[in-house]
Amino acid sequence: MSPPPSERDRLIAPNGAHDEAEEAQENYQRTVIRRSSWGGLTVVFILGLAFVFILQGRVDDWSYWSGVLPKNPALAARMILENSPVIDGHIDLPFAVRARYANNVSAVDLNARQPGHVDIPRLRQGKVGGFFWSVYVGCAKPDDEGPDFVNASWRVRDTLEQIDVARQLIDKYPETFRFALTSTDIKSAISEGRIASILGVEGGHQLGNSIGVLRQYYNLGARYMTLTHTCHNAFADSCGMAPGFPPRHGGLSDLGRTLVTEMNRLGVLVDLSHTSDATAAQALNHSRAPVIWSHSSARAVHDVPRNVPDWVLRLVGEGEGQKDAVVMVNFAPGFVAPDGLADVSAVADHVEHIARIAGKKHVGLGSDFDGIPAGPVGLEDVSKYPALIAALYARGWNKYELAGLTGANLLRVFEGAERVAAELQASGLAPAYDVYEKRPDLPVNWDDL
Repeated sequence: MSPPPSERDRLIAPNGAHDEAEEAQENYQRTVIRRSSWGGLTVVFILGLAFVFILQGRVDDWSYWSGVLPKNPALAARMILENSPVIDGHIDLPFAVRARYANNVSAVDLNARQPGHVDIPRLRQGKVGGFFWSVYVGCAKPDDEGPDFVNASWRVRDTLEQIDVARQLIDKYPETFRFALTSTDIKSAISEGRIASILGVEGGHQLGNSIGVLRQYYNLGARYMTLTHTCHNAFADSCGMAPGFPPRHGGLSDLGRTLVTEMNRLGVLVDLSHTSDATAAQALNHSRAPVIWSHSSARAVHDVPRNVPDWVLRLVGEGEGQKDAVVMVNFAPGFVAPDGLADVSAVADHVEHIARIAGKKHVGLGSDFDGIPAGPVGLEDVSKYPALIAALYARGWNKYELAGLTGANLLRVFEGAERVAAELQASGLAPAYDVYEKRPDLPVNWDDL
C-alpha cells in the first residue's frame, strides 16, 4: 500500500489537489484502522480456537500445527496413520462369512457392525489402508485324508468358495475396497482412499497336492500362500498347535522345494506362519525371493510353537546369509501372553523383540482378526490399531520406523518378490509340473478307464 501524501505535497498542491490529498489521507487512515482491527480479531480467533483444542485434548503443543509429531502418543499415532495406514497381513473375514452366513454374501452388511472384529466403520476408524483376505479352510481329519494326504477332502472346492466370497464382498463395496494384485495396486488404492484387498491362501493342504492348483489360485488373485496350517501336507511340516508335534518330512519335502521355486517364479509370497522351525529355516534358505510370516509373534516373549524362535529370526536381515523378510505380529491372545495377560503392551513387546533381533525393517502387523475368538485388551478389533502405534511411539519409535511397521516393510518385501518373479520369468524358467509321487491317479492307468 502507498504511503499517505506528505506534508510538503499538501502545501504545494493546488486547492483542488489539496482537498483530494486530505481525502486520500483520511481514507488511508480508515483503511489502516480497519485492517488492524480485522488482524487483531483474527489473531484473537486463532488463539481462542487453539485454546479450545487444547482444552479438548486435541493438541498438546504447537508442533501439531507445524507438522512435527506431538508429544501425546494418541495424537501422534493418528497423524502417522493418516499418512501410513495399516496393511494387515492376515484377516479371516471370508471365513467369518462362511461360518456365520454359509457364504451368502447378500446377507452380509459390512456397513453395519458385525459380530466379529471387522466391518467398514471400524476399518475406517482403525486407519486401515489394506489387508490380506485369508481364503482359509481347515485341515482335513487325518482319517479322512489318509496318511499320504491323497483321499479327496473337498479342500480345493472350499478354497474356491472362499476366494469367491472375498471377491464378491470386495465387489459389493467398490467405494471402500479395491481388489489388488500388485504392490502398485496397493499404493494406488490407498492414494484413492480405498482399502487395498489382496488374497492369501492359508495352507498347502488347500492345494490338493497339486502345484497346478497353485497357478490357478494365482490367476484368481492369491498373492501369498502359507506353506502349512496346523497339519503336515505333501509339501512341508507344520509346527502343529502343541509342543512335540512329530515331523513328517524334516522340513520341506522335495516337492515342497519345487513348490517354493514355483511360488518365486509366479510372484506368490512364501508365508512361513504355522510352519515348523525346520520348514521355516529351509524355506528361507531355498527361496530366491523375500518371504513373510503373515501372522506370527516371538517365541522368546511367549513360548508357544506358533511363534518364531530367535535362531530363525537371526536368519532375517540384510547381512550375508540372511534373507529379507517381514514377521507380521499376531494378536491372538494365546500367542501373545499367558492366560489373562494379553494386552496392547504385550503385543508391543513382541514387536520390539522381533525388531531387536531382526531389525525394525523386518516387522509388521498380521492381526488374525476374525480368525481368533477375541483380541487382546485394547486391541479388540480393527478399530484399535492406533492404540498399538501409540504404545510404540511412547517407547521411542519414530514416525519412519512406525510407517515401516504399519505397511512399508510389507510393501518392500512384496516388491522384492515381484522383482524376483520378473527375473525368473525373463530367464526362461519353465513352470513346474512335478507330480506328488503318492498320487494314485497319475499317470493314468488306461486299463482302469
